[in-house]
Amino acid sequence: MIGIFTLAVFLLVAGGTLALGMLVRARRAREVERLAPEIRLVPKEIPSPMLVWRDLVSRIGAYLPASPKGLPLLRRRLMRAGIRHPSAPRYFQGARAMAAAVFGLAAAVATLRGGAELSDVVLGVAASVALGYIAPMQYLLWRIGRRQHAIQRGLPNALDLMVICVESGLGIDQTTLQVAKELLLAHPEIADEFTVMNLELRAGSRRAEALHNLAERTGVEDLKKLVAVLVQTDRFGTSIAQSLRGHADYLRSMARQRAEERASKLAVKLVFPIFFCVLPSLFAVTVGPVMTHLIRDLLPLIENM
Repeated sequence: MIGIFTLAVFLLVAGGTLALGMLVRARRAREVERLAPEIRLVPKEIPSPMLVWRDLVSRIGAYLPASPKGLPLLRRRLMRAGIRHPSAPRYFQGARAMAAAVFGLAAAVATLRGGAELSDVVLGVAASVALGYIAPMQYLLWRIGRRQHAIQRGLPNALDLMVICVESGLGIDQTTLQVAKELLLAHPEIADEFTVMNLELRAGSRRAEALHNLAERTGVEDLKKLVAVLVQTDRFGTSIAQSLRGHADYLRSMARQRAEERASKLAVKLVFPIFFCVLPSLFAVTVGPVMTHLIRDLLPLIENM
């Protein structure tokens, strides 16, 4: 009797322990499953049309032969336009080829649909291909001019801020860095160029070399004069604040003279718009009613005679 009772107790304890272990294991498995990251099926990414177009332009530009003499000039122009990517010349050459092909194809379709002769089709396609080949370079030159104008317009304000920073005790390197931070929103072009110059100085370039690179990247005459002033000041040890203040006054006087020159040319430039646009409408308003009354009153008299 005691043996049966002992066996029953053993089986009860073993069964309870087994059940408790299975419950704990199931609970631990649920906790691990809950904490594990959810596996989601990611759909296959569809390539963007812009990425496909950029890759196509890059491949075409890589196969086109680049002129050894024209490549440095192209790189300089791209840098002056604010494009510093190492593969920018390849993209530019590919864009020129694609523009020429698109313009030529559009001209061929337009002339063939218009029923033009073969000679006219050939001339139209050739002119369109030449226009497509020239258009990217003209856009690049326009972008360079716009950026240089923005730098020239914001340079006096940058000089005034540099004078304040230098007089407060900052060096020329910290001054350009502080000016780049302060003018990031008002004049981002100057801030970008000063930031690149500071990166060159941190990379180990000499200050004179970094300043000359700044003048070469922008191509702005006023900035070249500022670089010359800074290089001479650094070489001879003269007062930086006084030199910057004098150069700022010089730039403002030059800007005032350029504005006065443009204002003096305005009267001559307005002659043709006034003659061809304003005077005909003025004659129509003033002489028109008089001619209407004359015709209305004189025609009956002439008919009666």
